[in-house]
Amino acid sequence: MGREVRRVPAKWQHPKIERPNYLKGCMEKRYQPMYDQPFAPAMREWYESWQAWERGERPESSDGYTYWEWSGHPPDPDYYRPDWPDAERTHLMMYEDTSEGTPISPAFETPEELARWLTDNGASAFGDSTGSYEGWLRVAQGGWAPSAVSIDGGPLVSGVDAL
Repeated sequence: MGREVRRVPAKWQHPKIERPNYLKGCMEKRYQPMYDQPFAPAMREWYESWQAWERGERPESSDGYTYWEWSGHPPDPDYYRPDWPDAERTHLMMYEDTSEGTPISPAFETPEELARWLTDNGASAFGDSTGSYEGWLRVAQGGWAPSAVSIDGGPLVSGVDAL
């Protein structure tokens, strides 16, 4: 769990859905959490596992359970990104991956532009902690940082700056 950079098309607009805000007592649009993989491979993996289950290839501890109870429901396509060709994934976007993943930035062409935007806009690296330009640039170039790190038993610091 933390922050990860994802490759997206230049004009990618992450989808939003209506969700209840129980504190405000209203519906509001929020980003749809999405894994950074297309739906088809996830569905294929789930289906192949189900087929093996049906052939009797299952753990002994699963006795008395259906496949759905043991493994969970089939993947939901709403939680998977489109299957873009690699050639279209020309831009970088920063995501939180505490859930399946929601964006915390717009898409940028270079790691430097992304790091500058994250720094200038005080993007969350962990809770209300932001990251330095150098920290965000490392993540934008390398792909991922944990939410937080404790160094030598000290207080938690953002993984963006701790790396």
